Amino acid sequence: MKLVGIDTGGTFTDFVLWQDGALRVHKVLSTHQAPETAILRGIRKLGLDAEGLRVIHGSTVAINAALEGKGRTLYVANCGFGDLLTIGRQAREDLYDLQPPVRRPPPPEFCWETAGRLATDGSWVEPLTKSDIAELRAAVAKLGPESVAINLLFSYLDDSAERALAQALPTGLFVSRSSAVLPVTGEYERGMATWLNAWLGPLVARYVERLCRGLPAAPWSPSCSPAARR
Repeated sequence: MKLVGIDTGGTFTDFVLWQDGALRVHKVLSTHQAPETAILRGIRKLGLDAEGLRVIHGSTVAINAALEGKGRTLYVANCGFGDLLTIGRQAREDLYDLQPPVRRPPPPEFCWETAGRLATDGSWVEPLTKSDIAELRAAVAKLGPESVAINLLFSYLDDSAERALAQALPTGLFVSRSSAVLPVTGEYERGMATWLNAWLGPLVARYVERLCRGLPAAPWSPSCSPAARR
């Protein structure tokens, strides 16, 4: 077994190899536009092949994408809750600032409201209809998002409405459901986790897929096949 740990940084990509009871370290310049290029180059420099190789990888790809504001994600909430993530918990750095800066996520044009609302006991307040599903499909076709985040009230009690919306969306579109990502009370926390998962998911998935193609026979930690939460 050859075990290599890889950390992708802003300037260098670092490698630590454990093989036959010996420890080796290596460093190459990072390649920002395609971080996997530096990783595959370093593995070649270490003289490694995929046979018997296990890779443990840490990366700032998701963090960098979040800081740079990349990606287009449609946020789907119940009627009247489309601005939930923008309002948040009304926490402010300056308590008496009456005009605090507006939070970034998500832009109003990428907030969609729909039915499918539950009460606190899991009973239906506003059931989801075929018309609601058709309207969401039309919005996705018009806006062309890279991913969709679905966060319906109390969906951790009954996720049937979230599942129906997700399954109606085009195949290949990255979809995250709050009932799968964080099935707990607290619509803001659940919504933010789901939105972040959907926002960064496509970029990270493409990155990991490129890595796996470069070393197809090597097991990776975490998994090489990230999947949307359908």
